Amino acid sequence: MTRKLAPSSRLDTMKESQIREMTRLALSCGAINLSQGFPDFDPPEEVLDAAARALKEGVNQYTITWGTPGLRAAIARTMRARYSPHFEWVDPDQHVTVTCGVTEGIVAALMGTIESGDEVIIIEPAHENYVPATRFAGGKPVFVPLAPPAYALDAERIEAAITPRTKAILFNTPNNPTGRVFTRAELEAVAAICIQHELLAITDEIYERILYDNREHIPLATLPDMAERTVTISGLGKTFAMTGWRLGYAVALEPWSTALRTIHDFTTICAPAPLQAAAVAALNLPESFYERQTEEYHERRALIMEALAATGFEVSSPEGSYYVLADYSRWDANMDCREFARWLTTDVGVAVVDGASFYETEGFGEGTVRFAFAKKISTLREARDRLLEGFSKSTKS
Repeated sequence: MTRKLAPSSRLDTMKESQIREMTRLALSCGAINLSQGFPDFDPPEEVLDAAARALKEGVNQYTITWGTPGLRAAIARTMRARYSPHFEWVDPDQHVTVTCGVTEGIVAALMGTIESGDEVIIIEPAHENYVPATRFAGGKPVFVPLAPPAYALDAERIEAAITPRTKAILFNTPNNPTGRVFTRAELEAVAAICIQHELLAITDEIYERILYDNREHIPLATLPDMAERTVTISGLGKTFAMTGWRLGYAVALEPWSTALRTIHDFTTICAPAPLQAAAVAALNLPESFYERQTEEYHERRALIMEALAATGFEVSSPEGSYYVLADYSRWDANMDCREFARWLTTDVGVAVVDGASFYETEGFGEGTVRFAFAKKISTLREARDRLLEGFSKSTKS
């Protein structure tokens, strides 16, 4: 094939999604899928009923590009109520954009704000879409790793990574895959760096409702002088067990709101209309829904921690999200983490994701795999039983 007919060179440095590859592998060999971060239980019944009504009542055409007025209003109202007295500035008509998932929100935010050659600091371990999104925008990703076992944000490392070309910083809290919830002190250090160096912050806060041990999620935009320099991105898929509905949202002041809306307009037009209608019902659920969900996730976390401890993994208890990054060095497995993840899937029957796939910094993540535990209790018990059998065979061999 001639160069003229070759695929775009921007794809040369991009890798296939390891997360979705492990789901495909799990399906092919009958493994329990603890790799990709989606629940194996349904959204709340009220939300399913709302989606069915919307479909039957004719909510099946394009919506306003930025999202239905009702959903944008519900998002603004929810943010004001949860983080009062912050986010009072959010105008649903100007500052809220409903996107096709957090992934599209991040792509749109970067493509709408980054010039060719601008540098974007990515705090890792990070979701695998951050690097492609930066490169789609013409930016250069610059990586600042969180070191185990604490996975603490290191302000000095961030400072050392800044150059005259640095435009933005991108990170996720509660964090996937470590389960860290960044503290106010850590976020204040990031805010100080953004203000000093005039950086834009793009924050992925999709797990903001999944917290443990009475921890608090603090949006970076709520800190002093950060609202005007932060694009806050979140969504409904994780909280309401509807990841396949692809409903995210971005909240930002001008000029960032118009910038990402322009990209969104010419890429996806709008998020699915009937599902936006149902999302309003999700955001109108009573506080008791979140209380019950928190109890259930504590139960799931306790079970996965017990299962991993009993099967030789070394883990730190997650503070938020629904992931555990586990060290497998006690397994008798002379494999790198990608080989081990595939072997655990095909031979033990429990699908995971290799830890190195969440890092670009060489050496980080090796010796670890990520477990996603947003699953039914029965699913987690079956996974525990398979891990116990696999670990027993591993140590005997």
